[in-house]
Amino acid sequence: MINDIPPVVPAGRMCALPQPVFALPGPLHLRPWTRDDAPALVAAYEDPDIRHWNRPGHRTPAEAEERITRFRDLWQAEEAAIWAMAPSDGGPAVGLIGLADLNLRGGSGEFLYWLLPAGRGSGAMAAATSRLARWAFEDLGLHRLLITHSVHNPASCAIATKAGFPLEGTMRGALLHTDGWHDEHLHARLRTDG
Repeated sequence: MINDIPPVVPAGRMCALPQPVFALPGPLHLRPWTRDDAPALVAAYEDPDIRHWNRPGHRTPAEAEERITRFRDLWQAEEAAIWAMAPSDGGPAVGLIGLADLNLRGGSGEFLYWLLPAGRGSGAMAAATSRLARWAFEDLGLHRLLITHSVHNPASCAIATKAGFPLEGTMRGALLHTDGWHDEHLHARLRTDG
């Protein structure tokens, strides 16, 4: 019976598109990752806040370069869409944002994001989240987007709320962090939301 329901986003739609570049208000923009951004992934691993709330796992430049290649492969496989947040006038990435756990058939995806200290405090991440949501709904055709984060991470909660993702609830013991199991807030937005 489930096969009688057509996919929300047909297979092949995303990988047929080039990964777009998006302007943001202020000094940053979103673009695909390049090998020159490998130091940003290494710096993310070394940043205690990013390492606490995320799982960067790229300790060496070689591991980071492999991950950047994997970002392109994930786009082609239609499994994830990952962008670098970088200065609009050029320079290395200062953050990462993207949609992971893409389910094109079911029409959903989940945001992931982090910023190095050089990119924090400007409101760029909320703007980037809003911009990618618009792309995911209008251009890709997804129906539902999620943001989850530890209940002890108020910065991520503020980004989700500012980007128009209302809190739907709390998932108990949903994610293992370095200091143990954390309850996670679940924020979501639908294409039909205003």
